[in-house]
Amino acid sequence: MLEGIVRESTGKSATKALRKDGYLIANIYGRGLENINAAFKENEYIRAVRNKEALAFDVKVADKELKVVVQSYESHPITGKLLHVDLMVAQTGLATHYFIPVVPVGEAIGLKNKGMVFVSKPRVRVKAKIEDLPNSIEIDVTNMDVGDAKMIRDIPAIENVTFTDADRVAILSVIKAK
Repeated sequence: MLEGIVRESTGKSATKALRKDGYLIANIYGRGLENINAAFKENEYIRAVRNKEALAFDVKVADKELKVVVQSYESHPITGKLLHVDLMVAQTGLATHYFIPVVPVGEAIGLKNKGMVFVSKPRVRVKAKIEDLPNSIEIDVTNMDVGDAKMIRDIPAIENVTFTDADRVAILSVIKAK
């Protein structure tokens, strides 16, 4: 379980001091819950997010244990270092918006024709309850050639999960390599 601290001050100087000490700034929120301004050790946070088995993972802040989902994050434009993360509390029985990762499966025919698989939408926005949510959306690319694309309408329907993006939005395609 990832453990963090509550930030007493949310000012610029306090934030800089926490970042200098190796902390990642986080906001934890949920419907009907009070926002928590928190900070996690950056390396511990990265390790916890990489090793999680489900979309939601457990955190402990100020003697509260919460199951949270990463909603968004901000990274430094040059160094790529994480600066800030927004975590939403995954409340059971409550349908809300989540971002599910897209995983291409198989080897596309287009790879032999000097193409490459380009994932234009690495996370798809859905509305569902946390208990109905799949950990990822796998898309079979084996029959795709250069110029082919998979759109949201091509994803098989998932029970109790609604895709909120337009059905004409491309998720991945096989493009010609330069």
